[in-house]
Amino acid sequence: MPSDGFRGRSSERETENDGVVEGRNPVLEALRAGRRVDKLYVARGEQDSTLRYIVAKARETGAAVVEVDRRKLDQMSRTRAHQGVIASMPARDYADLDEILSVVAEEGRDPLIVLCDGITDPSNLGAIIRSAEVAGADAVVVQKRRSVGLTAAVSKASAGALEHMPVARVANMSALVGELQKRGFWVFAADGSGDRSIYEADFTGKCALVIGSEGEGVSRLVAERCDFVVKIPMYGKVTSLNASAAAAVILFEAVRQRTEH
Repeated sequence: MPSDGFRGRSSERETENDGVVEGRNPVLEALRAGRRVDKLYVARGEQDSTLRYIVAKARETGAAVVEVDRRKLDQMSRTRAHQGVIASMPARDYADLDEILSVVAEEGRDPLIVLCDGITDPSNLGAIIRSAEVAGADAVVVQKRRSVGLTAAVSKASAGALEHMPVARVANMSALVGELQKRGFWVFAADGSGDRSIYEADFTGKCALVIGSEGEGVSRLVAERCDFVVKIPMYGKVTSLNASAAAAVILFEAVRQRTEH
């Protein structure tokens, strides 16, 4: 078992939200976001200009910089794609959705949030977080069960977006849909069986987009609670997109409508 507090690749569940960030963009964005780095592990003898910049930024925050050989980084890595740098920092807390919505209301804006219903693949969740951040969404929400949490792999897949995108966690996604509707949200489930195209839907106003799991899609109970079930028109021989690609398509249709509205 690796030392220095790392547990290796044994289990995503064991390493959830433990403050390990891997890869150049994720570590750099964590530093830019003001996260405190306790230790920065970098590959010995491989410090190009990007790594030197990361090291300098980390030292500015008071982080201890430790040079190790690449085999050691490989042993420590959970993502298998550390790019020569791994940071150990305080665990990233889940956001409070009520606080986020209060801030948005104070700013006089209509919120746009993404609800991840049973996303279990770290790459998909990270990519959804990345798309949500780039699209200017206000929050991503995941479930406590049947969902991947804030792991090193999710951070790596988000390419640093996790450091800027609030992620909240709820016990019951169906109940959250009902609560949001009481607050004036329109809630849209994305599913190939939808009765209207995303281009016929109105994503202006208070809006929540539900993205379902990779294999099963949006769960039946959640879909039944949503106001609309929408689909992305498919014109090729392959009739589906993965969860993160679907999220990106719908998010940017929502952005188009909301910026032109």
